Amino acid sequence: MRCVADERAETAETAAETADETSAGTTPRTLPATSWAVLGLLSFGEELSGYDLKKWSDWSLRFFYWSPSFSQIYSELKRLEKAGYASSRMVAQDTGARDKRVYRITGAGMAAVRTWAREAPVDPPVLKHGPMLRLWLGHLLEPEQMREVLIRHQEFAEDMRRRAEADVEGAKDEAAWAYPTLTLKWAERYYTSERDLAAAMLEDIEALEAARAAEGSPERSAEGSPERSAEGSTGAGRP
Repeated sequence: MRCVADERAETAETAAETADETSAGTTPRTLPATSWAVLGLLSFGEELSGYDLKKWSDWSLRFFYWSPSFSQIYSELKRLEKAGYASSRMVAQDTGARDKRVYRITGAGMAAVRTWAREAPVDPPVLKHGPMLRLWLGHLLEPEQMREVLIRHQEFAEDMRRRAEADVEGAKDEAAWAYPTLTLKWAERYYTSERDLAAAMLEDIEALEAARAAEGSPERSAEGSPERSAEGSTGAGRP
């Protein structure tokens, strides 16, 4: 029985093959970041299908950048082929399924991704932290709701830490993946930090609620009311 992922990969590949691409004349300056990520996966020298590339990106890229969808991967592969940075061929499968297309980086593609890695400006990371946005609006929530947000984030971070740790163990003996393994170690440390920061924030919330209870502060609904907010000349987070 064919798995759902295989069917999704074939659907995405078919859509990419029939799409009206407009990337003719693509140059290194016009390639999007996802193209460089996909070309980077091919730069390790393996001949890979779109499905393989998706698995590899889930194994590594998702921990520190993002993992493109099947449709995005196949669209970028078509773009890279038109730019002359990748080539492809059809290969038969032993399982009796339809032939699959596999991709390999070209000499021009290796030169282009090497130049990009060495010379392109490095964009600073942009932090979009959903749990912190929710806590920033803590005056609209009950304390238990804020604790629930942080506990869920703590569990998510610990799960990602364990996955990164397992992938480090699986890649450590692969010489070609020495630097990707270092990024996985970074991911393990990063999610450890996220887990511990969530724990610290839970303690901060407890301390804040205890201080308010001791001071006999007004109800939270009164704090967040427009009438009370208008009394102050400035407020946290206001322009």
